[in-house]
Amino acid sequence: MSNPDARLGGPCAGCGLPQFRRAKECPGKPGCAYAKPATTLTDGSPVTIDHREIDPATGLQKGYVVLSAEERAKGFVRPVRQAYVHDKCGCVTTMGLALAETYARDPAFYSGTFCATCRAHFPVGADGEFTWKGTAERVGT
Repeated sequence: MSNPDARLGGPCAGCGLPQFRRAKECPGKPGCAYAKPATTLTDGSPVTIDHREIDPATGLQKGYVVLSAEERAKGFVRPVRQAYVHDKCGCVTTMGLALAETYARDPAFYSGTFCATCRAHFPVGADGEFTWKGTAERVGT
C-alpha cells in the first residue's frame, strides 16, 4: 500500500499525526483522542517534578496531581465522593474537592491513595485496598 496512513485510518483530525505515531508523539492539540488531559496540583499550580516527595512527618506527598478545573468541568462519570475506607485498618480518610472530582471524572486516574490513619499510600482499583464510604464500590473503578 503506497499510503500507510490510509491503512490505519488516516491522520488524526486533532493533531494531524499518522495513527501509528500519535500514541507516543501527540502534541496534545484539542480534538486528538490521544491527547493527555490537562493536569495541575490540587492548589491549581503547575505539576512539579518533586511533587511526589513524601513528608516524613505526615506521610503525605508534597503535592497531588488532579485534572485541571477545565477538565473536571466537562462532567463526571461517577458520583463525587470525598470519603473512603481503608479495608486494612477500617478507618475513613477524606479528601479535598479537586481530588474527589478527579476520581469522579476519571475513576482510573490514580493508581493509589492515602490512608490518614496508616499515614501511607496504598493501591486503588479492582484489587486495591479502599472502598467508597457507605458503598461496596472500590475506589479507582
